[in-house]
Amino acid sequence: MAKAKVNYSCSACGATANKWAGQCSECEAWNTMLEVVVQPVLSRGGRFGGYTGEAAGAAVQLLREISADDVARTPTGIGEFDRVLGGGLVPGSVVLIGGDPGIGKSTLLLQTLAELDQQFTTLYVSGEESPQQISLRAKRLKLAIDNMRLLPETRVEGIIATVVKERPQVVVIDSIQTIFTEQLQSAPGSVAQVRESAAQLVRYAKQSGVSLFIVGHVTKDGQLAGPRVLEHMVDTVLYFEGDSGSRYRVVRAFKNRFGAVNELGVFAMTELGLKEVANPSAIFLSRHEEAVSGSAIMVTMEGSRPLLVEVQALVDETHLGNPRRVTVGLEQNRLAMLLAVLSRHGGVVTHDQDVFINVVGGVRLSETGADLAVLLSVLSSLRNRPLPQGLIVFGEVGLAGEIRPVPNGQERIREAAKHGFTRAVVPKANLGKRAIEGMEVIGVSRLAEALDYF
Repeated sequence: MAKAKVNYSCSACGATANKWAGQCSECEAWNTMLEVVVQPVLSRGGRFGGYTGEAAGAAVQLLREISADDVARTPTGIGEFDRVLGGGLVPGSVVLIGGDPGIGKSTLLLQTLAELDQQFTTLYVSGEESPQQISLRAKRLKLAIDNMRLLPETRVEGIIATVVKERPQVVVIDSIQTIFTEQLQSAPGSVAQVRESAAQLVRYAKQSGVSLFIVGHVTKDGQLAGPRVLEHMVDTVLYFEGDSGSRYRVVRAFKNRFGAVNELGVFAMTELGLKEVANPSAIFLSRHEEAVSGSAIMVTMEGSRPLLVEVQALVDETHLGNPRRVTVGLEQNRLAMLLAVLSRHGGVVTHDQDVFINVVGGVRLSETGADLAVLLSVLSSLRNRPLPQGLIVFGEVGLAGEIRPVPNGQERIREAAKHGFTRAVVPKANLGKRAIEGMEVIGVSRLAEALDYF
C-alpha cells in the first residue's frame, strides 16, 4: 500500500507546512506543528469547480423515512457495567474507558470479554502487557478463557488486518497510547499518532459493526491523555474513579450517545477481580453507632440512580489571619458562597472559623441539591449538636436564602425510606401529593425555616 502523504499543521491557527518547524510561520506560536495525514482530493469539475456526480458520497435521505427503532443491546453479563453503558453493548459502538494506572481498567474489560466470549467471538489486543501476563491475570481471576483470543500488536494496520481476517464481534484495544500508524513518523502516544490511530479504528468499527473498547491513559490532572478530539470520536466515554488504596471503584459515564450521562457503576476490588456492589448507598454511609455532630445524610442523583451520601463537616476556631475552606468531593467556591448565605440569611457567622467538608466514600457532588446538607452539617459541627438520627436533607440554597427544588425529589425520598430513614427535610416544592409510608416529610421554602426547625 502506498504511503500516505504527511504534512504539518499548526494546532493554534491551522496553518500547514510541508516540513516540521519549531515555530509556526503564520501565528509565530512555538511547538504547535503536528503531523497530519493528507487525505486524497476527489476529482473536481464543472463550471464552479464543484464535485462531479461520480465523486458524490452517500445519497441524501428524508429524516421522516428513516426507521426510528430502538437499537438492540447485548448485556455484558456485568449488571453495573451495563448500567453505565446504557443497557448493554450496541453493535458498531466505540467505548473509551480511562482511569489511573492500576485502578482496574484491564481487569474489568478482561472480565467483560470472559462473559461475552460465551456467545460472541472476541479479541483482546494488547499493546502494553505480554500474553503471559494477561494469561496469569485471567487464571488468577479464575475466568473462563477457553475461546478467548489474544493479539499482541501495536501497529494499527496490523490490528485492522487481523480483525478483518478473524471477524470478531467485540474487540478490546489496550491501550490507544501504545498504538501507532505507519503513515506518521512521530512516536506512539503523541497527539498525531493517537488521533490518527483512533480515527482508523473508529472508522472500521462503524463500517463493520464491531463493538470496540479502547483503553486510554490519563494525565496527572485526571484528564484523558492525547487530543481532546479523541473524546469526540467515540460514542461513550467512561472514567474509572476511586482511590487505589480503597477497595471500591466507581465507573462514571461522561458521554454516552446510547444512554444517560453521569450514570454510575460501583464495584469492589477483590482477589477474584471486580465484583458488583448491590447496595452502593451502604458504602457511602459511616453508620455511626450513635449520633455525631457535623454529619448530614443527603440523597444525590447519579444518572438515573438515587444514592445516599454522608456529608461531614468540621468547624474549628482558626489561628490564621484568613480562615481555611477545605473541601473534598465538593467545589470549594460553592462552600464559600454557602457560608456567605448562612451568615447573611441565617445569622451564623464563620469568618473566624476553619471549615472542612468531606463527602464520605470519595463521591464527588456536582449537583446543587447538596447545599442544604452542607449548611446543616456545618451548623451541627459549629454548635456541637448532632442532627436527629433517621434524617435526610436535600435542597438547593439560593443567594436570597430561598430553598429551591431539585429534580426527582420523590425518587430521592423513596430511596431514603427503603434504607430505614424516617424523616426528611426537603424544599417545599418537592413535597409530593401522596404520603410515603413510614416517612415524615417537612417542606421548607427559606433557609431560616430549616434552621428554626432544628
